[in-house]
Amino acid sequence: MTAGRTESTYRNPVLNADWSDPDVIRVGDDFYLTASSFGRVPGLPLLHSRDLVNWTLVGHALDRLEPEAEFAVPRHDCGVWAPSLRHHDDRFWIFWGDPDQGIFQVNAPEIRGPWTRPLLVKAGKGLIDPCPLWDEETGEAYLVHAWAKSRSGVKNRLTGHRMHPHGTELLDEGKVIVDADRIPGWFTLEGPKLYRHDGWFWILAPAGGVETGWQGAFRSRAFFGPYEERVVLEQKDTDVNGPHQGAWVRTPSGEDWFLHFQQRGAYGRVVHLQPMGWSGGGTSRPSEAGDGGGWPVLGADGAPVTVHRRPDLPAQPPAAPATDDDFPGGRHGRQWQWTANPREGWATQHSADGLRLTCVRSADADDLRRLPNVLTQRLPGTPCTVEVELRLDSEEPGARAGLAVLGDAYRWIGLQRGADGAVHLVHRFAETVAEGERDADHARPAPEGRARLRIDIGAGARCRFSYDTGDGFRPTGQVFAATPWRWVGALLGLVALAPTGQGHAGAATFTQFRISAPAHG
Repeated sequence: MTAGRTESTYRNPVLNADWSDPDVIRVGDDFYLTASSFGRVPGLPLLHSRDLVNWTLVGHALDRLEPEAEFAVPRHDCGVWAPSLRHHDDRFWIFWGDPDQGIFQVNAPEIRGPWTRPLLVKAGKGLIDPCPLWDEETGEAYLVHAWAKSRSGVKNRLTGHRMHPHGTELLDEGKVIVDADRIPGWFTLEGPKLYRHDGWFWILAPAGGVETGWQGAFRSRAFFGPYEERVVLEQKDTDVNGPHQGAWVRTPSGEDWFLHFQQRGAYGRVVHLQPMGWSGGGTSRPSEAGDGGGWPVLGADGAPVTVHRRPDLPAQPPAAPATDDDFPGGRHGRQWQWTANPREGWATQHSADGLRLTCVRSADADDLRRLPNVLTQRLPGTPCTVEVELRLDSEEPGARAGLAVLGDAYRWIGLQRGADGAVHLVHRFAETVAEGERDADHARPAPEGRARLRIDIGAGARCRFSYDTGDGFRPTGQVFAATPWRWVGALLGLVALAPTGQGHAGAATFTQFRISAPAHG
């Protein structure tokens, strides 16, 4: 690829990791994105861009999941589902559905906060994917949401409500405004995003299932309908399966763009950027805004693009959400999330670099999937090498710490203090159906109680583990194919733990966490 082509085009995905169910808005010259965070804490990630291609993680809008007691243990497929981000009345607003509790809202004067505590706008089981709309023409406010059949027995329909302009409550019991059971061939309609444009109410919503579905557009002159529909993006003859669920943004120069996800197995839901135009047809009248009216046309005539001209926006230096971390002062970067609400004392701040994790005592020490004290970040969507230095600072027999690839199945490599007092390099795994872990290789001495740990992640998220205890890297165990965690992509994790017992069980120190391009040869 020539330098000129690199500067003038972009390549999908623009976010090549699990930024699930993205929603995007523009405020002035800035674009902001949030995504599902499910049961991880902090939740509601906040990303920033100036060109829709290069993104950085600038914070989170949710410090802890509520009710706190329910998220004291991992609930990987619960919590924050499909948030919607909006800017209204000089404030940022995020609405999301917790499938077990209802529709929540937080808001803030600036994207970096301070964000309000979650407000339950509507209680109920199975209320998911909410999206608000403040109609600037009439002063009315609305909200649309989908349904989770697993909680409510209902799916494939969208319900609309009038909403108080303050965003604090819904003003009616709601009405089904799109029933996709009445649309031939449509199923699993969900993820609606609501807009007002050119005299129409628009709902952009996917259907057909996460891995195989399509993106639909619905329009009506009145919020409560009736709506007509079209498929506006589908796989066609591309390798982008199920282009799905996202957001429409307009640049200052008037260009329209659409961001959506693609489900990629263990990599989770990666984010693509599609050009968006308009066509005539149907009952549309010509647009007074001069955009041709009609229906959205996404990608290349309704098919996802791989490479495309960049948006008409000022050039920006290459950027991506951070991955590497030196843990200055014992603090971890924004890219890390716990697998449940954290407790005091899991990580200790200190004067040097390095993450000092307490070896938390647990009855679930033989199954990392049950532990709340695993610090995680997203698995990169391209081949890479992950490395971290580990020192085990515990004299407690059975205390252990390591680097993991977590999903419905998992594998980890690390250090453990043996009953004989010696520290051993251990490598363990658990199958999807297993209730505990087994050795993936024989334990080896780690005479200084430290090791450099490495995971080489190749195509298909196939992971090869190795270690260096002072005499160079050595491979260990078989290749492990990472698996997703139901709707969540696989995660990289750092953990320190100990068996049940009395007293403090010591700690482990992680330093120089790095993710790099794979070594050749």
